[in-house]
Amino acid sequence: MKNLILFFAFVTITSCAQTDTGKNYIDQIKEYRYNMNKTLSDKKTTPFNDGDFKAFRKLDFFPIDTTYRVKASFKKDESPRLFEMPTTTDRKPLYSTFGTAVFTLNGKEVTLHIYQCKDKNSPAFYDVLFIPFTDSTSGNESYGGGRYIEPDYPEEGKIVIDFNKSYNPYCVYNTKYSCPIPPKENRLPIAIKAGIKNYETSGY
Repeated sequence: MKNLILFFAFVTITSCAQTDTGKNYIDQIKEYRYNMNKTLSDKKTTPFNDGDFKAFRKLDFFPIDTTYRVKASFKKDESPRLFEMPTTTDRKPLYSTFGTAVFTLNGKEVTLHIYQCKDKNSPAFYDVLFIPFTDSTSGNESYGGGRYIEPDYPEEGKIVIDFNKSYNPYCVYNTKYSCPIPPKENRLPIAIKAGIKNYETSGY
């Protein structure tokens, strides 16, 4: 099994402005999703094997909901901790703790831990912020192994976390990929009904 880059790097495909939650924002999320499907539908960029590539039609998403674009309070980790993040294979990429985001969603105060890639074997993602998480939809409407978000850097003690931009790890589409397993501290006790849903391959 190859140890391949795990991220679905949609941030390099399209960038959604984080300042507008009106019509323009909705259109940008639609374009973001279009590009996800375009990536999987292109043989040059798809993670699918040949059989699943032929069977692929489109991804499924929760309805776009601006409630799930949250501006959280951010606290930077003053003593970052380097660690090897477990994955679905024996690969253990190097990450560091970066900080915590605290916000209220669905009537509950939620904390998410944010990490930073420090793995020089993945230069495209070095220093990229990374939030792997699970929630109460995991294993049902969304992938049981969790979803990922790559937020922009915080500003003035605030960070925007847009769950409408959550995406699946590539191991959802092909088991040859090596995908980080969300730490226990990022297991959310609420349902995040935003972003991408689970995808079942055809078993080719």
